[in-house]
Amino acid sequence: MTSNRGTRRGTWVARRQLYVASALTLVSLSAASRAEQDTTRVSPHESATHVVDAATITITYGRPSKRGRAIFGALIPFGEVWMPGADESTILQTSAGLRFGSVSLPAGSYSLYTIPSAAAWKLIINKQTGQWHTEYNADRDFARLDMRIDRLPQAVEQLTIVAAPVPERGGELRIDWDTTRAAAPFTVLK
Repeated sequence: MTSNRGTRRGTWVARRQLYVASALTLVSLSAASRAEQDTTRVSPHESATHVVDAATITITYGRPSKRGRAIFGALIPFGEVWMPGADESTILQTSAGLRFGSVSLPAGSYSLYTIPSAAAWKLIINKQTGQWHTEYNADRDFARLDMRIDRLPQAVEQLTIVAAPVPERGGELRIDWDTTRAAAPFTVLK
């Protein structure tokens, strides 16, 4: 005669083994997916850290190359939302609050989008992070800001995003690619 206690224990052990096996399978699939994603990337990824007036600003993004292509108004259409970068979302992380014009951005992590045009750009600071670069949710926008456009004297082959210190004025978030620089000035909140 089999006791209920022995049957329950056997069932519990079998369930536990099933849960462990399921968890290991999910972890393996996730790791394989990440490895496949990493090996199929065309654009290198970078995390660049900049210090502006004692604020540490890290920008993490994929860096596509021009490779002889026309970029703005062609590969990147004018008037449409574009995340500067490749693969996962481009992330700006700041250790201190930043002020872009009249907008105060608290310390934290944000994704960056833009709306390029021939004459002017908009910088979109979005509260959603961790998404793929093509997934844009306007309901999560923190702010939309004007960006200054400059023509660079020489083409920049690989997309470059920096938070550059500007003496006596704080800093600028700069997006350089091809012969275009889009810049948004900011100050660090104290």
